[in-house]
Amino acid sequence: MNSELINNTIQFVQLELKDAEGGHDWFHIERVWRNAKLIAKSEDVDIEIVEIAALLHDIADSKFNNGDEKIGPKKALNFLIDQDADYRVIDHVLAIIENVSFKGGNEVRTFNSTELDVVQDADRLDAIGAIGIARTFNYGGFKNRAIYDPEIKPDLNMTKEQYKSSTAPTVNHFYEKLLLLKDTMNTATGKKIAENRHQFMEQYLEQFYNEWQGLN
Repeated sequence: MNSELINNTIQFVQLELKDAEGGHDWFHIERVWRNAKLIAKSEDVDIEIVEIAALLHDIADSKFNNGDEKIGPKKALNFLIDQDADYRVIDHVLAIIENVSFKGGNEVRTFNSTELDVVQDADRLDAIGAIGIARTFNYGGFKNRAIYDPEIKPDLNMTKEQYKSSTAPTVNHFYEKLLLLKDTMNTATGKKIAENRHQFMEQYLEQFYNEWQGLN
């Protein structure tokens, strides 16, 4: 494995995301990278591709770039070319970046590999459980969204465009994304970890509604 490329990628991502929103900053990348390495231990994968893709998967999230889904892969491509990375690695990493995200609207990924399975699971694990809850409310505050409004129900039938432009209260996001992720996991390790984090979110929501209604 090219440890120099890994180290250079870490430095690049840290610099690029130094002013990023708290749920999509370097620490998010670092957690996904760690998750990916953990999951990869039980999978037959090219670990170099897994690590580089995990590190670059959110280098320019479309949510913070006017919905542009091409800017992230483009930044990653330019960086990897500058690093003289092997084109086999570049092509695979870009395909992972382009297909890793949950986009709503029943979006189907157009590329498949075990490396993508690992990185996608690693990313989705960071969207659920205690960290997922913290990230969700952090982003809701960043977008000045209501925490909860009983009159606004979750919409499970949004198109991709409607999902991306939604301004619904933050609690709705649990039903529109977070609680759906457990059943989308690809790997055995990912599924096992997701089950525990999913249960934690269900317990959190039960407590949330009890407190909202003044029951305890």
